[in-house]
Amino acid sequence: MASVMSGHLPSAVSRCLRSSIKTTGVRCKSTPATLVGSEPHEATTTGKYPNNPERDELDLTFCDHEKAFRSKSNYDLLRALIIFRLCGYKSIVDNNMQLMKLGQKVLGKKLFAVLMKASFYGHFVAGEDQQRIQPTLEKLRSFGVKSILDYSVEEDISEETATEREMQSLMSKAAEEARLQDNTQPEQGSCETESSTGKPKMEKYTPQRQFADRRLMVSGARTYFYVNEAQCEKNMETFINCIDAVTDATRGTGFAAIKMTALGRPQLLMQLSETIARARQYFHKLTGTSGGAIISSDISSDVFKARFKQEAIGPVDNEAVQKWLDNMTYDKKGLIHLFSWSGLIDTNMLLQDVFRVPNLVTGKMEPMISTLTKEEEEMFKNMMRRLHTIFQYAQERDVRVMVDAEQTYFQPAISRLTMELMKKYNTEKAIVFNTYQCYLKSTYNDLVLDMEQCYRQNFYFGCKLVRGAYMEQERMRAMALGYEDPINPSFDATSEMYHRCLLEALQKIKKNKEDGCPTKRALAAGQETSEGRHDSRAVSDRIAIMVASHNEDTVRFTLRNMKQFGVKPEDRVICFGQLLGMCDHISLPLGQSGYSVYKYVPYGPVNEVLPYLSRRATENSALMSKLEKERSMLWKELIRRLKTGKLIYRPKGTYVPLGAQIAKE
Repeated sequence: MASVMSGHLPSAVSRCLRSSIKTTGVRCKSTPATLVGSEPHEATTTGKYPNNPERDELDLTFCDHEKAFRSKSNYDLLRALIIFRLCGYKSIVDNNMQLMKLGQKVLGKKLFAVLMKASFYGHFVAGEDQQRIQPTLEKLRSFGVKSILDYSVEEDISEETATEREMQSLMSKAAEEARLQDNTQPEQGSCETESSTGKPKMEKYTPQRQFADRRLMVSGARTYFYVNEAQCEKNMETFINCIDAVTDATRGTGFAAIKMTALGRPQLLMQLSETIARARQYFHKLTGTSGGAIISSDISSDVFKARFKQEAIGPVDNEAVQKWLDNMTYDKKGLIHLFSWSGLIDTNMLLQDVFRVPNLVTGKMEPMISTLTKEEEEMFKNMMRRLHTIFQYAQERDVRVMVDAEQTYFQPAISRLTMELMKKYNTEKAIVFNTYQCYLKSTYNDLVLDMEQCYRQNFYFGCKLVRGAYMEQERMRAMALGYEDPINPSFDATSEMYHRCLLEALQKIKKNKEDGCPTKRALAAGQETSEGRHDSRAVSDRIAIMVASHNEDTVRFTLRNMKQFGVKPEDRVICFGQLLGMCDHISLPLGQSGYSVYKYVPYGPVNEVLPYLSRRATENSALMSKLEKERSMLWKELIRRLKTGKLIYRPKGTYVPLGAQIAKE
């Protein structure tokens, strides 16, 4: 394995961070994911913003083909029709990657690139680099749509290579060393069956060869496989470059997206996720409670002291136990975290020093996390440094960053780290956004508890709601390993979960608006801001939600309930998101009606984004029933133009997303 990288930043990133931040033209300050009003707004007091921007009335049936596709030329309409038709042929979709590779071989990479730009690539990808994506971004902006940028180059590796990389990256070096000393072998198909804490491994958090290729049955998400620390540094630089692209190309109205598995060794996320599950078990055993999260228990330190006294292990005569109690995270209401997560995030504390608990029999402190080598501890520090570098840079550049959700055996760690990074960087606005997959049974409770933490620790909450990308894989893994299926039983149950989460967020937003500012509540609760003082900021924007959905019913549900809860578009707390090249009949009308809507905009060299294009073809094939409506609307619009003599149509939009400044002439 490559040696662990030192704590120094790559030279390119260091230069970026040391240099003064310069921007070209005029760009606006980023706000939490914003939703703009469908009614004309009052004239602004600065010349940087448009007076009374153009707004259309929104057709909630999403059937107005003229408004839906006024951003497309006739060629764009025809290309979309052909692509959607091809996505309906199962034989083509099932073999799309092989067909693209055959095209490369027969035509050569240059001619193949020309063909792809005229077809699939041109429909789903904005361009090859930051300069070439500008026309697409400007056209989207001119029709009221903003952008989420993602450099979508993916390594095309075989299943065998992916499996070997994943198993190596999930192997605990400490456990392997212990096995070699004991001369034992792991159970076939897994890396280890017993943790170095002496407790049986939780089956969910054990590596499994049959599921090692995390691309299995996944078409809606990109997968990173760990190679070494140097590759993680390159991934960080790619994310930094994407933040620069957002700043330069969208004038501060866009997002960037990252995956945590791209920035560190996955083994650490899996072990940390298991530790979180074990900590919950320990808490319930210690306090005598059953179920529920720690933060919702309203438990004080007196409960722990009483139990320790009962067990005759301290804390009066046990300095280690008293220190452990002092390091827990409390507020006036009670316990928030069993461990000092902020200490782990903000200092160089070791994982094994943070995750220790008193043994209820001996009173001695024992590890909650499996043993880690010095190299693995250094790898975790490196991962945290990369995350801090990204979010610090995003904060300085005023760009919002979404942390994508991943598999459930990684997600507890990803969500917990993301929430702690929110606490650090979301003190003035939502910079860090967490992702919630609504096909999971636990999502509603997770969302409620995370919003509770934001309220109690006084920071902005950024959230992206999605249905989820790993459903079939998660179900197969749960069945194979014998743990509870984490997925909702049906599509309707997932939709209900999605809507329930939305309603909860809208209720909190409404309450924030009614309360006015946090001062009264903070004073009443004895709480302070992260700067150690009370502030009087309006709190209606302290929750920012992105409704990332291609489902018309979900979009309509959101719009209806925004109105019902008195959440206006200009409150800038709700936005919508869809993929470039998909569901334009939803995105464009929303943008032209003044709502805040984003397109997820991939970019990268033609011959290096083929895995992304392959996934888009597969995903479109799975959504054929929805594509039928869009395809029908495309035909109607093309026929309408031909009948009215518009043989040549050049789109020209005059819409401006609210919160987006006008570029200087």
